[in-house]
Amino acid sequence: MVQIWLVELLKGTGKLFLHPVLYYLVFLAGILGVMRVKRERKNFHVRAEDAYFELRQLFPLGLIIGLILSVIVVAAGIAVPFAAIMLIAGTTLLWSLTTNVRWMSPAYTVGAAFFAVILFAQNNWSIPFFSKAFNQISDRIYPSIVVILGFLIIAEGILILKNGTKGTSPKLVKSKRGQSIGAHEVKRLWMLPMLMLVPGNALKLPFDWWPVFHLGVTEYSFILVPFAISFHQQIKGMLPSEAVKKHGRQVITLGVFITLLSAAGYWYPLLSIVTVGLAVIGREAISLFAYLKDDNKPVYFSKKNNGLMIIGIIPQSPADKMGLKVGETIAKVNGMQIRDESTFYEALQKNRAHCKLDVLDTNGEIRFVQRALFEGEHHELGILFVQEQRKYGKKTG
Repeated sequence: MVQIWLVELLKGTGKLFLHPVLYYLVFLAGILGVMRVKRERKNFHVRAEDAYFELRQLFPLGLIIGLILSVIVVAAGIAVPFAAIMLIAGTTLLWSLTTNVRWMSPAYTVGAAFFAVILFAQNNWSIPFFSKAFNQISDRIYPSIVVILGFLIIAEGILILKNGTKGTSPKLVKSKRGQSIGAHEVKRLWMLPMLMLVPGNALKLPFDWWPVFHLGVTEYSFILVPFAISFHQQIKGMLPSEAVKKHGRQVITLGVFITLLSAAGYWYPLLSIVTVGLAVIGREAISLFAYLKDDNKPVYFSKKNNGLMIIGIIPQSPADKMGLKVGETIAKVNGMQIRDESTFYEALQKNRAHCKLDVLDTNGEIRFVQRALFEGEHHELGILFVQEQRKYGKKTG
């Protein structure tokens, strides 16, 4: 029995590499990286992170969360029809065509697939070459899909909270008055693989109660499914790290609520329809309120009279190694008061071997930073500054 389970686990894991969404996410992450670099070079004539940054974020944390959720799903015996997995893949590909990354969030992809399963079942629809999978779905609601949706929304919130703050991208946007102002943007894709229990002919039921969310069959198989999780947020009214973390915590709260409510679908299946609707509305409300709140705030990354505000740091540059942060203001360089980029550059030339900075942190408190400068390092420390509109984007510090 144990040997059979291990073999099926290996087979199910191998099916991950047959899933088109896996390769599609790799492609999209690469495209996002290239587009970001082109925009940063257009705005600042230098890129912050390299073009592979989004691709490097695609897997690590998602794999860990996916492993944890897979254990929960298998232990609880949460089974879903194979047709649902196909429709989730289809809605993921479909929503990506809107070119708006955030529509690939589980609330929209899994939510749409849930309603699509109901429509396909009621109308006896099928997809060519996969008619058997769609013939197996009966004319009823599947609460197990909603439980998976709740798990994925929680995972989305954790990914936003833990990973979304990394490498936020500085950019220039137009204000309500048509002027160029500084902002930060996060466009991120994550791949979360989850081991799913689907109808099959490999595993016979080891317990009377397993699976809890059964599909009316007696045998099941495993398949490792790559779920897409996406996030997009633009911030101009506060520090990007604070805004993204707040967004992540709100999504986690929504996910916990949806998961608890979805469990009630075990006894009241019709409640699952309401739960999915609340998931979609709730996720959209979080994004909308975040946008409106940020839009009504004064511009955070604006020109300061007491120095130059940092809007971006090039990784591995002297500024990065000195511990300078986005949102801080450089008041003095080598004892010289800084008014604009020209005076900043002049002050650096006073001592090419050593640099001493007077920095105002995000709380307005002054701190002193100094470091030796070496040949071959970025000659202007690797800082992107908030500047006057006529100069904005022409130089990097």
